[in-house]
Amino acid sequence: MGSKTTALASQLKFVLYLMLFFAVIEGINILFGRSLNIYGIYPRELIGLRGITFSPFLHGNLSHFASNIITLGIFSLLVMQYGKKTYITVSIYLMLSIGVLVWLFARPAMHIGASGIIYGYFGFLVLGGLISGRIKLIIISLIVGFFYGGLIFGVIPSNAFVSWESHLFGFIAGLCAAKLWAKKR
Repeated sequence: MGSKTTALASQLKFVLYLMLFFAVIEGINILFGRSLNIYGIYPRELIGLRGITFSPFLHGNLSHFASNIITLGIFSLLVMQYGKKTYITVSIYLMLSIGVLVWLFARPAMHIGASGIIYGYFGFLVLGGLISGRIKLIIISLIVGFFYGGLIFGVIPSNAFVSWESHLFGFIAGLCAAKLWAKKR
């Protein structure tokens, strides 16, 4: 029991540091009048490629940041239940694949925010537990599906200022990540 408590404490600490990192970047971006947002993804423009790695850390305003940070923290903690190595692998895969897909196929606009990663984690968590066959992970899948199932409507174009493309590509990439890394042991 002691090692599971230690593992959970370590995971919580990691997630808190991750959230703090995002908050520091948000603070810097506010101080500079949101000028860091030029480092987002601008599709099919060479300069927009830099956004593949930077865009998840940038947000349009405090409301955008707040709507992403809590869910990002919760989903990060849940994905860590597959192991830290899987969490890191899935996170890097999501960031790169979503970024490339948005750069290749999204409408010409600046795409920023962590919501693509959130949708990727959502897809991973919903399908991953079922694929894994592990009771704990199946329960996580069911809980995420029940409480966050409404996210699926975010993949539909509804607002000119929302990157539904990031949501759609994130969800698809998350499903692919589940097929790749949530296999039965």
